[in-house]
Amino acid sequence: MPLRMSALALILTFLALLLCTAAAVSAQGYSLVGSQFFLQKASAPMPGPAPSAAAPAPQAVASLLPDTLPGTEQGRGAVSLNPGAASLFRGRSGGGLFAPILRAPPSVKRLLDLIASAEAGKAQYDAVQYGATRKPPKKPTSMTIAEINTWIDATPGQPHAIGRYQFIPATLRRLVRHQGVKPQARFTPELQDQLAHQLIEEAGYSAFLASEMPRKTFMLNLAKIWAGLPVSSGKSYYEGYAGNSASLTWAHFKAEMQRIFPT
Repeated sequence: MPLRMSALALILTFLALLLCTAAAVSAQGYSLVGSQFFLQKASAPMPGPAPSAAAPAPQAVASLLPDTLPGTEQGRGAVSLNPGAASLFRGRSGGGLFAPILRAPPSVKRLLDLIASAEAGKAQYDAVQYGATRKPPKKPTSMTIAEINTWIDATPGQPHAIGRYQFIPATLRRLVRHQGVKPQARFTPELQDQLAHQLIEEAGYSAFLASEMPRKTFMLNLAKIWAGLPVSSGKSYYEGYAGNSASLTWAHFKAEMQRIFPT
């Protein structure tokens, strides 16, 4: 009798392990998009809901508040707008999830330039949020991901938006973890673009190009990630929180989007 019970327990344990493994594989959520530019693992969602379209999130995580506040939602790309979206920039071949590097379409580069005009100012890839009273010890493009994390951890209570696309810590860490970027990797312009590409796709880039998402919805999703971009009212999605306001007018944003994506 004890032997039979031991065997049964072993079988049940084995089945439980199989179920856990299957669930883990399913959770990876591979999503392939047919343009051959978007071949990458789908981004796993961070805990908590994304901001609703009806009202701004209660935390303007990009500007003058600390990066996280208890009991508040996170915005600015800290939570994926579309956890099932494929990422951009790198393809999957030869068994490697993030190799080789693929060239971004010209429309992506022009869109990134537009976003940077609202976010980074003249500093561009070396931009650091102006509310950070204790700046990094050197230019962001000269720092590694590990050094950026050390600076963030050593300077609590201030904003830490960094780089051309003003990544906040929660967003930076989510993207780095998802894309398998090593701590020793330098925060180069190329890496910053690579991380921003994923946010663009999560906002609905492929769906918009396929006419599956209205232009206005895509623009709203971009404004949910980048506070310097306006919504149709002309205000930031995070207007009024910690001094956030749109850096571009709605007319300019709309005109530039029509120029970049004429059809």
